[in-house]
Amino acid sequence: MREHISRETAFSLLKKYNQDSFHIQHALTVEGVMKWYAKELGYEEDAEYWGIVGLLHDIDFEQYPEEHCIKAPELLREGGVLEDMIHAVCSHGYELTVDIKPEHEMEKVLYAADELTGLIWAAALIRPSKSVQDMELKSLKKKYKSVNFAAGCSREVIEKGAAMLGWELNTLLEKTLEAMRSCEAEVADEMKAEE
Repeated sequence: MREHISRETAFSLLKKYNQDSFHIQHALTVEGVMKWYAKELGYEEDAEYWGIVGLLHDIDFEQYPEEHCIKAPELLREGGVLEDMIHAVCSHGYELTVDIKPEHEMEKVLYAADELTGLIWAAALIRPSKSVQDMELKSLKKKYKSVNFAAGCSREVIEKGAAMLGWELNTLLEKTLEAMRSCEAEVADEMKAEE
């Protein structure tokens, strides 16, 4: 098992630099997705570690959008985060803001799934249920192909991420949708608790 700061410490650190509920919800969603992937890919004993990387991945984005993944190491070090976790967090900005390449499978998953969770969430919000529970892959693929839908979610990054993992795009879409289903209720509960 990898050593890491506690989940409670990580969440406090996130909230120190992020007050916007949209950013908190995204962080909690990526945390849940990363934990699901850890279990799915055979890293169950490190699921908490993967989750904390997901929780902290955008720590600098709200206050320092122009320095995304550049300011993060400083904020994370101040919070007692170890270097391997800092590398993992920053690697999702590969070729966008930093040259830190995703090496470990966990880093590749974060790189691939981060943008995709945003797109899936946007697709869920326009559904009558406002949920991913009843979303089908077919409907997600349709939204994905529509370039004007959730235009801020980079298809190029998502596709590069799938390639890094050696997966078909459909595999990434299907798995990430399932991962979001697995944590949707928990994220909603945690957001209510934050109100």
